[in-house]
Amino acid sequence: MTASFRQVAILLAATALACSLAGCASINEKLASGMGEYVPQWAGGLPSDAPPRPGTAKYDEEMKERERRRLQPAAERDEAEKPAAASDANAKLEPVH
Repeated sequence: MTASFRQVAILLAATALACSLAGCASINEKLASGMGEYVPQWAGGLPSDAPPRPGTAKYDEEMKERERRRLQPAAERDEAEKPAAASDANAKLEPVH
């Protein structure tokens, strides 16, 4: 059975299309992990209160601080968080008349 020129051309075109899509997917996967940090928040980027990414110095500091807070007794932890939470809640609420 001989293959016609048309069949070979279709096979090559399908192979080229599949390879190009696979290449784009792997490139986008690698770029997307770093590009999210550079997109402004208004354009769908990371919010200002997003935690730091793993592997950075800020991430290590955040994990140490989280571990320090976790090891504190519950009474001390609640007292430290209450004033900040109360002031934030009062700042966001409008007076009721």
